[in-house]
Amino acid sequence: MNNIKQYFSIKDLENLCGVKAHTIRIWEKRYNLLSPNRTETNIRTYNLENLQKLLNVTYLVNSGYKISRISKLNNQEINEYVRSIVSDNSIKNQAINSLKISMLNYDLELFSETYEQLARKRNFRQIFIDIFIPLLKEIGLLWQTDTISPSHEHFITNLIKQKLLLNIEKFQYSKPTKKEKAFILFLPENEIHELGLLYINYEILLHGYKAIYLGPSIPLDSLPNILSFHENSVFVSYFTIKPEKENINEYLNEFNKIVCTDKLNEFWVLGKQILNSPKSSQKNHRHFESINELISEL
Repeated sequence: MNNIKQYFSIKDLENLCGVKAHTIRIWEKRYNLLSPNRTETNIRTYNLENLQKLLNVTYLVNSGYKISRISKLNNQEINEYVRSIVSDNSIKNQAINSLKISMLNYDLELFSETYEQLARKRNFRQIFIDIFIPLLKEIGLLWQTDTISPSHEHFITNLIKQKLLLNIEKFQYSKPTKKEKAFILFLPENEIHELGLLYINYEILLHGYKAIYLGPSIPLDSLPNILSFHENSVFVSYFTIKPEKENINEYLNEFNKIVCTDKLNEFWVLGKQILNSPKSSQKNHRHFESINELISEL
């Protein structure tokens, strides 16, 4: 238990709950909402119970409840109010909060319970797009602000990856129903963030195409060999940290030089690195702003 983060600064609460530190202080002073401890230098510190309460309070405020009303409820009553709200958007927000708490506590059981509750009413596509993608965006911001450690991020992303692999396995041994082309999915060298590409792999299989998933950190010179097995191939890659923005066009040109010696194969790319970057002038290169935009082309 010593590895679990149990105490948080007011800045941590601001990042995790989306409530400004100024507002948290007002809620404390006016409504006695939270009871932080203070260090010897009079800095507020909050325990996990404070965090869970603030997540639920924020959830109720965002659902239209007034803070003056919420402040009169005890913790059990707040939890009951949260459970009683059954609109789709509320379930989404509560699920994301539960997953954040499971991440902070390295709580596999809470992750599994939350996922199973979602799976009773949603298919995997809905869970990934409506819940996991917003969660991962939040986690990225939390990591950048040092609210969470790399171990938190790795814990939750590996659990999401497990769910992806389980759902991919349901399709990958079925014969493709669309045989006009195959998709070859890979990440550039030194790129290891594969959740987005794995989800695209799932969608390609779901749409009835053949997908060949090569995974992270693939050198370009290892790709031409695969064309002898699948002539009409579309390559797909996801640029999260590599290549650097200033090197993207050079990388795309290198792809054509190494891979497209006999035929100008399509190369679909997306990810954070290509956003707001100049598009390639090569006609076989396609930039996608989002996963949903790419899915619409399948």
